[in-house]
Amino acid sequence: MSVTINDTTSASKTSSTSSSSNSVTANTSADLQKQFLTLLVAQLKNQDPTKTMDNNQLVSQLAQLNTVSGIEKLNTTLSSISGQINNNQSIQATSLIGHGVMVPGNEILVGNDTSTPFGLELESTAENVTVTITDSTGKVARTLELGALTAGVHSWDWDGKLADGTAASDGSYTFTVAASTNGAQQTVQPLRYALVNGVVRNDSGAQLNFGLQGKATLNDVRQIL
Repeated sequence: MSVTINDTTSASKTSSTSSSSNSVTANTSADLQKQFLTLLVAQLKNQDPTKTMDNNQLVSQLAQLNTVSGIEKLNTTLSSISGQINNNQSIQATSLIGHGVMVPGNEILVGNDTSTPFGLELESTAENVTVTITDSTGKVARTLELGALTAGVHSWDWDGKLADGTAASDGSYTFTVAASTNGAQQTVQPLRYALVNGVVRNDSGAQLNFGLQGKATLNDVRQIL
């Protein structure tokens, strides 16, 4: 930021040259204010009496200075608020430790004659919903006809039985969901179950730690079981 000096005297020219050579880029509003006042005092001391300072220009420069100061204070305030929000998210997330949640994913784990829940999220009501469960080789293990479902989140427990009624082998299975209304396919988000083991905090906020099942944010949680 600079103040233009229109003096015609030798002293004025000397002051203008000195101000120009010592000009530096201010990093903060406080630096800008100090620099502005220094240049303003120099101009008032050396101005030509017949060509006084333009009041409109002075007011404009002061307004710009206040704007810079206001933006800097606003950024500081927003940074403080952001930090408080992250702290609150971390505190809220710790209440989920030990609880099961439904997050985006299509995995079902089978072991010890039990299986983890699975679910889905619909944007609108669907007339027909079908879930197809496959094993690690891609072979269909079970097909479930769920019928009509309303919009929102739904979850179920698979009994771990194959199509022939025998028990499914322990391991990891995947599932796909097909939802339609009047023959038109609808958008559907498959959901998997995960147990919250802990909370990890990083620059983006709090993350839920699922151990070997990975991590997810609070925004990923669709249902708490």
